[in-house]
Amino acid sequence: MFETFIRKLKMVLADEVLRRRVLFVLGALVVFRILAAIPIPSIDASALAAFLAGNQFFGLLNIFSGGGLSNLSIVMLGVGPYITAAIVMQLMTVLSPRLKAMYQEEGDAGRMRFMQYSRYLTLPMAVFQAFAFLLLLRQNGVIPPLDLFTTLTNVLVIAAGSMLLMWIGELITEFGVGNGVSLIIFAGIVAVIPTQLAQLAFTFEISQLPTYIAFAAMAVVITAGVVYIAEAERPIPVTYARRVRGQRVLGGISTYLPIRVNQAGVMPIIFALSLLLFPQMVATFLAGADIAYLSRGAGAVANALNSQWVYGALYFGLVFVFTYFYTAITFEPNQIAKNLQKNGAFIPGVRPGGTTAEYLGNIITRITLVGALFLGCIAVLPIILQGVTGITTVTIGGTALLIVVSVVLDVVKKIDAQTSIREY
Repeated sequence: MFETFIRKLKMVLADEVLRRRVLFVLGALVVFRILAAIPIPSIDASALAAFLAGNQFFGLLNIFSGGGLSNLSIVMLGVGPYITAAIVMQLMTVLSPRLKAMYQEEGDAGRMRFMQYSRYLTLPMAVFQAFAFLLLLRQNGVIPPLDLFTTLTNVLVIAAGSMLLMWIGELITEFGVGNGVSLIIFAGIVAVIPTQLAQLAFTFEISQLPTYIAFAAMAVVITAGVVYIAEAERPIPVTYARRVRGQRVLGGISTYLPIRVNQAGVMPIIFALSLLLFPQMVATFLAGADIAYLSRGAGAVANALNSQWVYGALYFGLVFVFTYFYTAITFEPNQIAKNLQKNGAFIPGVRPGGTTAEYLGNIITRITLVGALFLGCIAVLPIILQGVTGITTVTIGGTALLIVVSVVLDVVKKIDAQTSIREY
C-alpha cells in the first residue's frame, strides 16, 4: 500500500497538468488563510473568546470558517451563506416542479443553471447573515455600538469576503482537484487543530493519561467507522435485456446499481445546525427587549438551547429527520425506475415500472435508517464525550471528522482517476 502511494505521488509530481492543479489548490487555500487573518476593527478579544467558548453553535461555525469567526475576520462567515443558499434551493425543488425538473431531468446544463441561481441567492444571504452576526455580537459586548455608516461598511466587507470565498471555491473546482467549497471547509477545520493541541498541552494532567490514551484509541476506531460508513453501499443487481439490431446483439449484460448507506452526506447536519442556529439568534436578540414577558420567554428559550443535553437531543432528532428528507430529495425511485425501463434494463425478479420504483423505495428507506442513526451519533459525539470524560479541551468533532474524511476520500479518488487516465 505504501509503495502504491509513493508511485502515485511520483506520478502526480511528474505530470505537469496534475501538478499544476494540485499547486493551484494549495495556493488558493493559502490565500484563504491569509484572508482569515485580516480582522474587522473594534473587537474585544476577551469578550469574543468567552462568547465562543460558551456557545456550541458559534463554536462549530468558527471551525467551519477556519477560525475566521474567532478573530472576526473579513471572511468570518466562511462559505456559510453559499451553503445556506444551496440548502434553500434544494428545499425549493419540493415546492417548484420547474426547479425540480431543472435539477433532476435537464442534465448538466440544468444543474449548471440551478447552481447559478444558488450563487445569485448567496449575496442577499451574506448581507443578512453579516448584519445579524454584527447585531448579535454587539448585544453581547464583543463589538462596541457602531454608527450607521460603520455598520453598513462592515456588512458590505463581510458579505464581500463571503462572496470572494465562494469565487475561490468555484475556481478550485474548475482548475484544481476536488470540490472547492468542501476543500475550503476542510482547510478551516485543519487550521484549528494546532490551536486545540496547544490548549491540550497547557491543560494536560498526568493523572488523566489513561483517559487520553483511551480517547486516542477511540478516535482511531471512530475514524475507521466513518470511512466504512462513507464508503458503504448496497448493490442492486441490474440486467440489460438482449436486443438484436441487424447482425449485432446488444445488451444481455449484468451489472449493479450502487445505493450508498449515507446517501445524504453531511447535508442533514448542516440543515439541523442552520435550523437550531436561527431560533437561538432570535431568542438572544429578544432577551434584551424592554417587554418583560417577551424578555423572560426569550431568555428561557436561549438558556434551554444552551443546555448541552437539550441541544444534543434536538440536534440528534433534527439530523435523523433531515437525513430522510434530503435523501427523498436527491434519490428519486420513480425517475430511476423510468430510466432503467427506457434503457431496457430491469432488476431480476422485479417487474419494470411502478413495481421497480416501490422496490427501490423500500430499500432506500431501510438503509437510510442506518445512515440517519450514524449521522445523528456523529453529530452529538462531542457532547457525549464531554459528559463521559469531563474533558472540555479534547473533543472529537464528529461533524468536522465526517467532513475531513469525506473530503480526503473524494480528493484521493479524483487524483487516482486522473493518474489512472494517464497510465492508460
